[in-house]
Amino acid sequence: MDVQASSIIKMTGKMRIDISSVFHVTIRVGYNIPVMNQNFTLYRTMLLIRRFEERVLVEFSSGKLFGTTHVYIGQEADAVGIFSATGTEDVIFSNHRCHGHFLAYGGEAYRLAAELMGKVTGVVGGRGGSQHIQWRNFYSNGIQGGIVPVATGMALAEKINRTGRIAIVFLGDGTLGEGALYESLNLAALWKLPVLFVLEDNHYAQTTPVEKNVAGSMAGRFAAFGIPVWERDTIDVLEVSSVAREAYALVCSRIEPAGLILHTNRFSAHSKGDDPRSPQEIARIRQFDPLPIHAVRLTADECVTAESEVNQIIDEAFRRAELDPFPSIGGDA
Repeated sequence: MDVQASSIIKMTGKMRIDISSVFHVTIRVGYNIPVMNQNFTLYRTMLLIRRFEERVLVEFSSGKLFGTTHVYIGQEADAVGIFSATGTEDVIFSNHRCHGHFLAYGGEAYRLAAELMGKVTGVVGGRGGSQHIQWRNFYSNGIQGGIVPVATGMALAEKINRTGRIAIVFLGDGTLGEGALYESLNLAALWKLPVLFVLEDNHYAQTTPVEKNVAGSMAGRFAAFGIPVWERDTIDVLEVSSVAREAYALVCSRIEPAGLILHTNRFSAHSKGDDPRSPQEIARIRQFDPLPIHAVRLTADECVTAESEVNQIIDEAFRRAELDPFPSIGGDA
């Protein structure tokens, strides 16, 4: 199979617009596409993320959770689409908005709920909270930009050790203002490191709209370092999965970096209440919801089943977590 990366393509609905000719890459795809590819599974996973995050906002208001949180509502197609197209052993580095990535990766809702409650049964024993978790090859950290050189270093380690794994790091549009990002892109390109930089542009860096925060082309930032980049403006999980396969295949087969830019929408506030957007703007972007877009590919019974299963998982996760103990003062589990 040949994949052409001869142009950066931006998807707007079903319209394809060629916005720049940058690369011509031919790759051989010989890796194993992972298992999460059925429409029901994709929908159920997106719904799991949505219901978990909605419950998080409710529980924060009740005072049961500690620290802060940044929910992933509206962006579910990104995480689910990407993890439907990547390997199970790859190194994943997420950011402050990590719940959706963690659940799409295969993390347990119960363990995540316990972590947010500071319980000993949490993902990292109740000590990391919402932003700082680690499970298997999944890592997250709340320092925007600071995670990128760490993930790039992980990609270097995988290359040196010849594991065949790659690193995948999730960025936000706000990260484009951080110098460490460009140092990482430079070294990744120079050393041909197997890292996929996933930029989720939800149009706001905390409360600053992207047009007041980012000059020039997002894709051009990758192109400046000779890094192939794919760009899509879509909320369709199948479109995300398709483009993720292309970018992932290049990194795996060529052992070099690639960029994937996904324009999306964040329905909720940046954190729990810092949202300068008008009700009219929020209502407008809520029309672009990835769940009903994909739900039409399921039967009515499948949708009901998904809702029932997910609600049971979420209710049980938070019920169990609330009953669990806190870590001891001495730090022993």
